[in-house]
Amino acid sequence: MSENNKEKKITPQERYHKKFRKDKLIPFFTHTEADLLAKIESEPNQSGYIKRLIREDIEKEKLKKN
Repeated sequence: MSENNKEKKITPQERYHKKFRKDKLIPFFTHTEADLLAKIESEPNQSGYIKRLIREDIEKEKLKKN
């Protein structure tokens, strides 16, 4: 087996993710934030839910400034 075959080829999608994607970890404490944890776990699209809430908050801030 040559050395080139041992290395995994990076797909265009993997290159794109490496360049443009940022992952954020949000910790939840099970005792004091159980309500938050239950809500996020009940959402089928957790990432989409969080992004929607952030976008709604951004829009509220824009309206306050005007």
